[in-house]
Amino acid sequence: MKHFIECTFEESPLRNHGFEKLLLEAIDEGLSSLGESSKYAIYFHLKTAFKVSRRDIPYKIEEFADAIEKIFGLGAKPLEILIMQRLYEKVGGDVDYPKNKNLVFTEYVAAVKQSFLKKKKQTSVQRAHV
Repeated sequence: MKHFIECTFEESPLRNHGFEKLLLEAIDEGLSSLGESSKYAIYFHLKTAFKVSRRDIPYKIEEFADAIEKIFGLGAKPLEILIMQRLYEKVGGDVDYPKNKNLVFTEYVAAVKQSFLKKKKQTSVQRAHV
């Protein structure tokens, strides 16, 4: 079992609290809703069958979404919604996205990332003027 955990939870190069780290935390929490052993099995399956390791998910979000949809079929939508809710909470609930459009998972993640980076840049500019 130790080897299984090591190969699914490699040491992440993301040591700061950047968007990628928050996204991985949201995904971890979403998958944990299925149970810890299920979460480990999903990460293992993502890596072996879909060539998407946990640490690469922020950079391969479309591949991750496709894999989740292949694994869960229609059941992927509630999981994606849960991950989106967790991500929304983690970025402080301030997301700019077209309210009149139903965003798919990957579009929502992109919108949250843009909002997060914009907010981070504004905070950096404000601190520079203080």
